[in-house]
Amino acid sequence: MAPTDPIDDKAAEPGTSAFDIELNTLSWRDPLRWLAAGWRDLRRAPGIALFYGLCFVAMGWALLVVFRHAPAYTLALSAGFLLMGPFLCLGLYQVSQRLERGEQPDLGDSLLAFEARLGQLALFGAVLLVLEMIWGRAALVVFAVSFDGMPDFAGSIWKLLDPENLGFIVAYLGVGAVFAGLIYAISVIAIPMLLDRPTDAVTAGLTSLRLVLTQTGVMLFWGALITVLVVAAMLPGFAGLLVVGPWLGHASWHAYRSAVKA
Repeated sequence: MAPTDPIDDKAAEPGTSAFDIELNTLSWRDPLRWLAAGWRDLRRAPGIALFYGLCFVAMGWALLVVFRHAPAYTLALSAGFLLMGPFLCLGLYQVSQRLERGEQPDLGDSLLAFEARLGQLALFGAVLLVLEMIWGRAALVVFAVSFDGMPDFAGSIWKLLDPENLGFIVAYLGVGAVFAGLIYAISVIAIPMLLDRPTDAVTAGLTSLRLVLTQTGVMLFWGALITVLVVAAMLPGFAGLLVVGPWLGHASWHAYRSAVKA
């Protein structure tokens, strides 16, 4: 039988809002500590990490298929793939939680991590999905306006980066920055918080947003580290995600535990 989830042993405090939850003061070294702690968790449960890593690689290959048939969607989906990470890594958060409590993690248990908070996780996932859909639609509008219709790039994404398309590049990056910043801000610690605490999706999202707004420098540094590692992992046929995906999943759990007071 899987260990009892800590949420079952906690009673939600009535009237607790995102502004009542205490946040720790973070230092610039903390993101590097989160990566180190995530690496330790990966090494302690390598089999589970391998499973999730293979899932990340498979999703990367799926993006290639989308690119071949609908290149206009690919950039938004790639960015969305990066920013949906906190939700996709739910099972890895569960593994880190078990290790933190001195328990033996189990793959089956991690795959069912959503069960205890299904309603709130589904609500938060729906919000992210809506944002991703709006982002994808906005990307299509930028394509259509910039190229007077949907262009055919014959499978070459580098054609998009031609200096002649400078207007498109600026517009696309501007739109992407708005959505990327919003999704990152509301989700960076929200999913592990929902797993760990008897709180609701709105409170978790607002707490995450509050963390980013009050400690912007450190959280931008953390976001930059995630982006660099994921982009580098995607370059060799997405093979690097086999390790980087689960590593960042574990590290994100430690980011939450470091940022929010117990």
